[in-house]
Amino acid sequence: MSRISVTTKRGKLNRYLWLLLIVTLIVLYLTTWPVPIEPVAWEAPFNPGYSGAFESNELLKDIQKLPLGDNHGPEDIALDSQGHIYASTHEGRIVRLQPDGSNPENWVETGGRPLGIDFDNSGNLIVADAFRGLLSIAEDKTIIELATEADGIPINYADDVDIAVDGKIYFSDASTKFGAKEWGGTYEASLLDLMEHGGHGRLLVFNPTDGSVQTLLDDLNFANGVALSYDQTYVLVNETGTYRVIRYWLNGPQKGQSETFLKDLPAFPDNISTGLDNRYWVALVSPRSALLDQLSDKPFLRKVIQRMPAFLRPKAQPYGHIIAVDSGGNVVQNLQDPQGTYPLNTAVTETEEYLYIGSLIAPNIGRLSKPVDF
Repeated sequence: MSRISVTTKRGKLNRYLWLLLIVTLIVLYLTTWPVPIEPVAWEAPFNPGYSGAFESNELLKDIQKLPLGDNHGPEDIALDSQGHIYASTHEGRIVRLQPDGSNPENWVETGGRPLGIDFDNSGNLIVADAFRGLLSIAEDKTIIELATEADGIPINYADDVDIAVDGKIYFSDASTKFGAKEWGGTYEASLLDLMEHGGHGRLLVFNPTDGSVQTLLDDLNFANGVALSYDQTYVLVNETGTYRVIRYWLNGPQKGQSETFLKDLPAFPDNISTGLDNRYWVALVSPRSALLDQLSDKPFLRKVIQRMPAFLRPKAQPYGHIIAVDSGGNVVQNLQDPQGTYPLNTAVTETEEYLYIGSLIAPNIGRLSKPVDF
């Protein structure tokens, strides 16, 4: 055998050995590298897709857009008694617009990441700040921290808020494990919590009379939107990770009990709000991930997915979608924009004339004029 042929065979062998080593290292990395999640096995519920009550349409396509200046990501919208429009933004600011939607101004910076907002009976803007907890902002822009922990556990991801007639403030702590500030932001932390599905979310209530904070529900998979019923007998909370809305009874024979109010949604529910005509608005931030559903009962594979580069993991897909449901959980309005002209909807605020719509990424507030027979 010639020296050249021996050298060639050795060269091929070396290449195979290097290839085997690389493959081995990749396999070891995908199966053993530490990740922050400890996925829990569960069974994803039925996905109706965009059919039936959720049939695809383009009713959000022509939405008006109200600029936010140098801000983006208006998570939630609230209006004061004079009609001024307020939005919580990704930059950590509360932006205020004139009642006609013009002249956005950076009204106040919270020093965190404000998400859900609502005005109390005294005109203070109550803010669920993902970095700081529950805040109150007075008309003179003074900021007070109302709550930073509940039952000895820090509020790591205050998400949405609603205020009862008696002044009590109901709000969500999306994840006690994956805090928004600690894990690089609200979106990044939400992806970790959803991938783990470990039940780290809570529904809380703050009592302004004595400053106490009580846990009403825990073990929620990314506790998100919060809305009180018209008669104040129950509060609704979106469980984003399970594609449903839960009802917690505040009064009556079922006081202290909870039940599923709306289930099997075709997308991840973000915020929920009390609208007009005895209906509740749910913003659906992104269609469900088929991969995430298929791996719901395969925690080991979800860990493998988490070790992959970020661009290969499931992520929010641009799609505009909001729905309204009645007190029985029946869908009565279904407004969509499959092209994502105003994508990743996070909240809906209803007035007599308009629907104000939030977004995870948009540089503006969405506003839709309501038809006369709406």
